[in-house]
Amino acid sequence: MTDLVVRTLDESSAQLFRTMPDPLALGERHRYTRYRPDWQRVAVRDGRTVARAAWWAGPEDPEPRLINWFDVAEGEEEAGAELLRTAPWGTAELELDLPAGWRDDPRLRAAADARAAAARRAGYTPLVERFLYRWTPDRGLPERPGRLVFTPEPDDAVFYELLRRVSTATLDAHARRAIAEGGVDQAAQEDLDFLRWLPSPRDWWQLALTPAGEPVGIHIPARNPSGPCVGFIGVVPEHRGHGYAYDLLAECTHFLAGQGAEFIAAATDQGNVPMAAHFTTAGYPVVRERVTYWADGDPGAG
Repeated sequence: MTDLVVRTLDESSAQLFRTMPDPLALGERHRYTRYRPDWQRVAVRDGRTVARAAWWAGPEDPEPRLINWFDVAEGEEEAGAELLRTAPWGTAELELDLPAGWRDDPRLRAAADARAAAARRAGYTPLVERFLYRWTPDRGLPERPGRLVFTPEPDDAVFYELLRRVSTATLDAHARRAIAEGGVDQAAQEDLDFLRWLPSPRDWWQLALTPAGEPVGIHIPARNPSGPCVGFIGVVPEHRGHGYAYDLLAECTHFLAGQGAEFIAAATDQGNVPMAAHFTTAGYPVVRERVTYWADGDPGAG
């Protein structure tokens, strides 16, 4: 086998990124995603691109936040691992987006397994599998149960305290990772930092209250760099078991639709069965699945 050449791209070589087969339809998945050419890398053997990865962040971020496009050719798992290990950025999170039902298609499963093997060789381990949703107006607006009162709240400290309470009994794998590392304070701070990072207006954030004024949870209608999304849905532990997460999701959907959203993106962990059921009831179909990998040692920055 001939030597492998790994290179970071630039404006003049960016076209090399699109020279691989795309069995997982990542090109379609990221058709509206904006990538910096110098945050894209390829591995080339005998003049053929055998692995590629794209690092992504918001338009104002100085460093990548995660890897969300990773491909390897058949039999080139080590090339893919080398591509990640030698990256000049230490990026802990890697997302592998897959067509819905990918495990039932032998071709798609083999492609996913090859990329997973390469990620593992580079030091990434699976964190969680998620459902990705996309609501569109033709699905109809979900019915509002009318059990809660929704109101904005300008004080971030109020949201931080509610995020702490939500985190104490969360099913979210990212929050659980943060709790294991630094407790519920870290989980709440990471959520708050993410919500502040979103480019949508701060005054969209809303509390959910009982008619008597007792806090039930929060919902965050939002926009990410790709468009409208459900930023966060959370119910405090003492009010769980009543299906209130559906109420919050319905209100979030109505809010964004009222802002003219032509679609709303959303996601939840596959292990969060109650929330997945609420998305189905609210008219959110699963459009893709995602396997998220995490590397505590931050591979790359080599």
